[in-house]
Amino acid sequence: MCNENEKETAPNSDIERIEAMGEVISHNAKHLIHCLSIIGQVEGHYILPPQNKTTKYEHIIPALVAIEQDRTIEGLVIILNTVGGDVEAGLAIAELVASMKTPTVSLVVGGGHSIGVPLATCAKRSFIVPTATMTIHPVRMNGTVLGVPQTLSYFDKMQERIVRFVTENSKITDKRFRELMMQTGELVMDVGTVLDGKDAVEEGIIDNLGGLSDAIECLYELIEGSPKEY
Repeated sequence: MCNENEKETAPNSDIERIEAMGEVISHNAKHLIHCLSIIGQVEGHYILPPQNKTTKYEHIIPALVAIEQDRTIEGLVIILNTVGGDVEAGLAIAELVASMKTPTVSLVVGGGHSIGVPLATCAKRSFIVPTATMTIHPVRMNGTVLGVPQTLSYFDKMQERIVRFVTENSKITDKRFRELMMQTGELVMDVGTVLDGKDAVEEGIIDNLGGLSDAIECLYELIEGSPKEY
């Protein structure tokens, strides 16, 4: 039997979890699923200014480890609305999700900019709403950059890692993804491509066009089709 203090703190702890970590567990549902949101910029090795809306990778990584270990959590839905951020941190999160045995579904709302593309494709099934966009462009870096051949080689290797991950976890080909990445004439003073929801599905980057109910229903199907452990 819980006391009055426990009754008061339980809802607050859920609210604090959403505000601090961008995650929540759905308890009263057909299946116990965990919702994880990745919004704003993915913050990596450097702390971004306080006015920036960020997703900290040191929060996301232990959350993913906990979700994978927790036998009561049957599935994970990832809500994405990101403007990019630290490439290595974003790719690290994407690699962890891709390697999970827990059924996973991603849903892009708003936008999936730059590193948001690997984060969208890392789930076992991916969805995007019609009004969302995905921005594909080459790797770039802010701040002081040494003008030496090694810097260009580093960029090439980083870009190769992203291209390989996206093409291995979606239906788009290596050649086509590079074409979209290096396209001129679409972005102001930049190279790359902006795809809306329908185009992202037609290009093979995202699996399905749909909203929240579609993503949840797909996750339920993945859960019910997964082998059960006894």
